[in-house]
Amino acid sequence: MQHSLQINAMASFTLAILLLFIGKGLSNRITWLQKYSIPEPVIGGLVCTIIVCLAYYLLDLRISFTLGVRDMLLLYFFAAIGLNTNIQTLKQGGKALVILVVVASTFMVLQNLLGMGIAQYFGMDARIGLMAGSISLTGGVGTTMAWATHFVKTLGLEHAIEVGIASNMIGMISACIIGGPIASFLIGRHRIQSSADPELDIGMRYQDEPYKRLNYYGVLMAIFWLNISLLMGSGIINLISLTGLNLPAFVGCLLAGIIIRSATAFVVPKGGRIWRWHSMQPGIALISDLSLGLFLTMALMGLQLWVLQPMITFITVAMILQILLVIVFTILVVFKVMGRDYEAAVMCSGFGGIALGSTATAIANMSAVTRAYGNAPRAFIVVPLVCGFFIDLINAFIIGLLAR
Repeated sequence: MQHSLQINAMASFTLAILLLFIGKGLSNRITWLQKYSIPEPVIGGLVCTIIVCLAYYLLDLRISFTLGVRDMLLLYFFAAIGLNTNIQTLKQGGKALVILVVVASTFMVLQNLLGMGIAQYFGMDARIGLMAGSISLTGGVGTTMAWATHFVKTLGLEHAIEVGIASNMIGMISACIIGGPIASFLIGRHRIQSSADPELDIGMRYQDEPYKRLNYYGVLMAIFWLNISLLMGSGIINLISLTGLNLPAFVGCLLAGIIIRSATAFVVPKGGRIWRWHSMQPGIALISDLSLGLFLTMALMGLQLWVLQPMITFITVAMILQILLVIVFTILVVFKVMGRDYEAAVMCSGFGGIALGSTATAIANMSAVTRAYGNAPRAFIVVPLVCGFFIDLINAFIIGLLAR
């Protein structure tokens, strides 16, 4: 006879904090976790998932958690991304930025069509294939968990969370593996001349901000504007829903944050008393980091790995074909349209991160290539901008259209 154990909300939230500490500790001690850029919340959350799975199989005990606070944490994270998006920095990308956005958008459509086709082949609802498409691969862990909740609760597609997380983990590791070899292959095959100045700092992010201390009013303003973004985001989603396009709440919060940040540049160009960006930016960064970390940990706590058994073949086939699609598309399309030069080869190594992993994976791939061949400053401007600004927005609308 199977037994059940329900963990209440307070205990579940407290456990999530402990698991986040465990994830950070394991990441610091296990080299390959750092090598493949496995996020610390994912590590801690999977520790819990494995324990829960063992309890299910060995003790016949089904453990479940009360995770109501999880969805609110996600909204704060995406609102913070929006508030942190400076439209002015987009001008630095130039023509290459526009081209890569178009290429990445086209690829997301192909990625989703492939996932949906495989799902149909296995006799499943085609929309579940989106969880093995741009949701988990291009979108990353946060997007996976955000959409998975929508798929389960709104669309009634069971096991969306498990399929998405499994696809994301395989994609992230694959992105780290294929990025460098793709660039090396292109550089060697086309006899590309690498950077003439390999001594330049490699992997530096554009316009890195100096360290700043948190202060009471800065954190208070950060919370205020994040809450305004959440309220405004709810209204945006309601307006979008009038068109028949149903998007999850986090998209509205992301858009609201971008609108607020852009508007203040014109309304209060000198800061104003209620908008002092440099004062509240550290607070927004801290709240964003905590929100994402705890959200991912709590989301993984709720995974039930045993439900994946009948879907192992589907996930395996889908991921093999998705990885092959990335390799072929990067070599035959991305490299050509980005200019066939050294910067293009470096961007190709980052495209694996865009298409299969995350911004961190893309940067890690490009850093590894530039450490070996020389600096590529344009790549380190364009790729982070595409990953950090355009991808989430375009991906959300593509998924919204296909998931009807």
